[in-house]
Amino acid sequence: MMRGERGGSRRKESTGLIATLRDLAGAFKPLALGRLEHEIEDRIRKVPTVLNDYGFDRYGMSPEWVRRLAASSALLYRHYFRVETFGIDNVPEGRALLVSNHAGQLPFDGAMLSMAMLLEANPPRIPRAMAEYWLPTLPWIGVAASRMGTLVGTPENCVSMLEAEECVMVFPEGVRGMNKTFDQRYKLQRFGTGFMRLALETDTPIVPVAVVGSEEQQPGLVDLKPLGRLLGMPAFPITPTFPLLGPLGLLPMPVKYRIYFGEPMRFVGDPNDDDATIQERVDEVRGSIEGLFERGLRERAGVFF
Repeated sequence: MMRGERGGSRRKESTGLIATLRDLAGAFKPLALGRLEHEIEDRIRKVPTVLNDYGFDRYGMSPEWVRRLAASSALLYRHYFRVETFGIDNVPEGRALLVSNHAGQLPFDGAMLSMAMLLEANPPRIPRAMAEYWLPTLPWIGVAASRMGTLVGTPENCVSMLEAEECVMVFPEGVRGMNKTFDQRYKLQRFGTGFMRLALETDTPIVPVAVVGSEEQQPGLVDLKPLGRLLGMPAFPITPTFPLLGPLGLLPMPVKYRIYFGEPMRFVGDPNDDDATIQERVDEVRGSIEGLFERGLRERAGVFF
């Protein structure tokens, strides 16, 4: 046998081995995961997205990355947090601002809201999250977030996406809500007013959203803000499991999520109005979310059920 023939034979054997291993991996893949992957792939195909020759949209989102990374979030959505949605049909087609509460120390609530829009909304949407400025500085996580459609929450980024008819998620409480202590659960922290000015500027409907469940997933005992600043973080929460259990302490408890979507709210006016005038409109959105809280807490049987 000539050298070229031997090389070709080895390549065929290698290719055959890889194919065999891939088939074996598929055989052992949990059935639920396989179904989810097919469902995600089908839903992503239905999302209207303009891509460049490299498979990215103008903001760096890649449907292929979404397909690869969404399976783990979808498993959490369906089998860990067992998410139920209410009123998701209230989200209009085209541009929309999903304005939600924020809690739980780590942004699982944002991930579950994204999954709700991908898996439950008709048509499916890949909502764009507005992230804190420090997120892109995190190794790998910053890149993955960008590929999943997340952008730093600057007014310019948000206006650009709304004018492109995207669905944008905003959390006006910011880290104030995410890192609040357990005694403050379901008590909305101060809302920033930027989202309202953006809604007025772009004539975008606001959909109030209440996530019930995330407030109990990682009960905060105390927030060591000075230590957080020393480490370059916006907060350093102490929970019953973190930092006692190290990285394992970051895992949330298997609470049950319920996500409530309110009726769209439209506002008219000058986006450059004084703070007091803008605050009145912001308070209307807060009131709507608080009403959804009351409904959600009344309807649930318990934190885990």
